[in-house]
Amino acid sequence: MAVVDLVMPKLGESIMEATILRWHKKPGDPIKMDETVLDIATDKVDSEVPSTAEGVLSEVLFKENDVVPIGAVIARIKTEALSNSPRGGEPIPQSSLNQTTQTIAVSSTSEVAAEEIPYQPAGAKVPASSNGIRFYSPLVLNIAAQEGISMTELEKIPGTGNEGRVTKKDILQYVSSRKGGGFKVEGVGQKVQEEVMVIPMQKVEQPAPAPATAPAPSMAPTVYSGNVEIIEMDRMRKLIADHMVRSKATSPHVTSFTEADVTNLVQWRDKVKKDFEKREGTKITFTPLFIEAIVRCIKKYPLINSSVDGDKIIVKKDINIGMATALPSGNLIVPVIKNADQLNLVGLTKQVNNLADAARNGKLKADDTTGGTFTLTNVGTFGSLMGTPIISQPQVAILAVGAIKKRPVVIETPAGDSIAIRHMMYLSMSYDHRIIDGSLGATFLTAVANELQNFNADRDL
Repeated sequence: MAVVDLVMPKLGESIMEATILRWHKKPGDPIKMDETVLDIATDKVDSEVPSTAEGVLSEVLFKENDVVPIGAVIARIKTEALSNSPRGGEPIPQSSLNQTTQTIAVSSTSEVAAEEIPYQPAGAKVPASSNGIRFYSPLVLNIAAQEGISMTELEKIPGTGNEGRVTKKDILQYVSSRKGGGFKVEGVGQKVQEEVMVIPMQKVEQPAPAPATAPAPSMAPTVYSGNVEIIEMDRMRKLIADHMVRSKATSPHVTSFTEADVTNLVQWRDKVKKDFEKREGTKITFTPLFIEAIVRCIKKYPLINSSVDGDKIIVKKDINIGMATALPSGNLIVPVIKNADQLNLVGLTKQVNNLADAARNGKLKADDTTGGTFTLTNVGTFGSLMGTPIISQPQVAILAVGAIKKRPVVIETPAGDSIAIRHMMYLSMSYDHRIIDGSLGATFLTAVANELQNFNADRDL
């Protein structure tokens, strides 16, 4: 009899934890290889976790709605295998063995990795995550809000979690120490060892202690005046809200605007869309045409396709375009077209339609929403002329296209100016001003507009 650890799988470079939605199995239940054991969720997508071994579920280490770090052991499975061979001594196929070793860890190793690290006092190092962004779980952020801890103060709290993250224990220890006046910070003129980073903390004025006989204050519920309806955020909306707040706190956003005459593009699509659908079995929308133009411009200005890691700029050689997609619930999700520069227009169209359909039907896989390097959002779908989108971290830019409207426009020709009815569209791009200056941001945006404006109306399918 052997015990195999089932671990929380890695779901993308920027995802550090996942929420357990539902256990499909309970201790004592038999499990087959690749059978779904539980459903998990991140701020990007819901996903299923399959079993990596055949046997009996012996132990479940987390409950539903628990937030679990990536790589943590979430369950244990008892198998009859004593080695790398199944019953009867038949060898496991190499493909299955490779898949298994990616997600299974030996119990003894996992126990060592999960060993509790004691709380570190002030003066401990506060490492950033691999992408330069320090992630905070919704629980930690809620505690910080309740205790009046600002983001600046929160960033200075030493963390004992994975990659220096602040855990529930860390923030509660800090709150307790702060209230008792016991949280000490190295001050100016004191000797500090070279390997220790000095973390100055904000001085917090403490109110005078209440008399011993005074009753403990109670948290009064918030009273809303007027005729209101109170709606609790669902899980995805809470995660989206947290992601948006962290993005604005991380990147200094600048937004540039331009417009494009897309008459040629509109007329070409109107001309070919019936033949395209008949030949390819799918409809051609404007989105793959926009993505095609963006890809061409990224090749000219590669810094747009990058991320920031501390004081390093990581320029991505892969061009993976995320496209914001509305869900039936009203929430947004961003599936990613991997290696978009290697696809022709037909390939882009099929990828766009397949991912959009999967999003609307709840069929997206975890890999479908990871690895994006640049994002396109079509605010025109909802009738907006333009928007000021928020960057999807750790990317450094996001482009929004507005509704296409017919307007009278002055046309300049060698024979003189004239006024004509043209299909016009506004474009806007928000970018991270830490590394993207206004000149580059505006130049890239103008280049995309020119690509669309100079679309070849005689282009073949």
